[in-house]
Amino acid sequence: MIVAADGEATGLPAAVRTPTRRFEARRKAILASAVEELNRKGLRGMTLGEVAARLDLVPTGVIYYFRNKEELAAACFLQAIARYEALIAAGLAERTARGRISAFVGAFFAFRRACAAGEAETIAVFNDVRALNSAAVNGPYEAMFRRTRELLGDAGGAPLPRLHRNARTHLLLSEVFWAVAWLKDFELADYPRAAARMTAILCDGLAARDEPWPRRRPLDLTHADDPSAETSSELFLRAATELINAQGYHGASVERISSRLKVSKGAFYHHNETKDELVMACFQRAFDIMWRAIRAAEAAGGSALEVLVSLSAALVEYQLCGAAPLLRTSAITTVPEALQPELMAKFDRISHRFAAIISDGIGDGSIRPIDVNVAAQMITAMINAAAELHDFAPGLTPQAAADHYVRPFFQGLLAPAD
Repeated sequence: MIVAADGEATGLPAAVRTPTRRFEARRKAILASAVEELNRKGLRGMTLGEVAARLDLVPTGVIYYFRNKEELAAACFLQAIARYEALIAAGLAERTARGRISAFVGAFFAFRRACAAGEAETIAVFNDVRALNSAAVNGPYEAMFRRTRELLGDAGGAPLPRLHRNARTHLLLSEVFWAVAWLKDFELADYPRAAARMTAILCDGLAARDEPWPRRRPLDLTHADDPSAETSSELFLRAATELINAQGYHGASVERISSRLKVSKGAFYHHNETKDELVMACFQRAFDIMWRAIRAAEAAGGSALEVLVSLSAALVEYQLCGAAPLLRTSAITTVPEALQPELMAKFDRISHRFAAIISDGIGDGSIRPIDVNVAAQMITAMINAAAELHDFAPGLTPQAAADHYVRPFFQGLLAPAD
């Protein structure tokens, strides 16, 4: 016989006993603490000890509810997926693709506003969801992607081919995920305004109405002094970038980087004084390549739209070629907090240049009147999210990415497939 929490006998086995309110409250508090740690330090940086310390518990107090860190992280991600499923459902209640996108984005911004106001529990960001490599999470996460794909149903006036729809769905989700980074610059009262500005760009793009799609301009993004980029320092940068993109800052240990290159830890420290120095060099490499693309596109001339399309297409293709992708902007959240302000400032400078080019485009008529600051952040997100495009649009070649991914960004998710 089982005795319930209220003292009454039950015939239920212990395994299916209804959790008490105290149990659920403590479990909820542990999840909230874990989300904070996960969002600050990434999967590899989160520890059960720090999750427990936030609640004045000992680590065994957390293990009573979650057997290990991986199970706790999985619960955080599943909680976030459930929240997104609710946001997607709000979008799917609308009849048109424009209405669905608008309702989804509006629901997301309303939720983020409630979080910022302390009226709702924040959720885990998905930066490290792949690093967890959990079948229990991957299945629901992929199902969430498929549900998001339904929002685009009749985009372009006709059903989109599968590869087009997958690429656009990845673009839509990536823009929503990255919005968390720039929403901090808005007053809470302006969140609905920001949602409307972002929705307008998602649906209708940046290009002025009837503006012809620019001819592709190849850009050289290699090092001027090292075209082959096969030096030892570059190889360390590539290996660290790939690991950080996949597993976050803490997952890219000195041991893993050295193992990937088949060298000793001694060889690592021969080329790099510290891991932090290498990580900062990885980010600097990404900044240098982005600036190289901006300057090469501007030097080629043409309208502001031509400049933006050329640099975006070149960077997205660079991401997909597989040789050396750029470090994802989302990786910033996993590096030590002391390093984050400098990195965010450098990303902001690139976004400011994008905003300036957009302003030039509004002036020359190639870009329609839009919120230049929101659009600039969205360009940054689009370029960086291309590093994961292969996962969500398998079979998409680097050469086809301009039509399937870059073009819908500039002409809008509602534009017909070319």
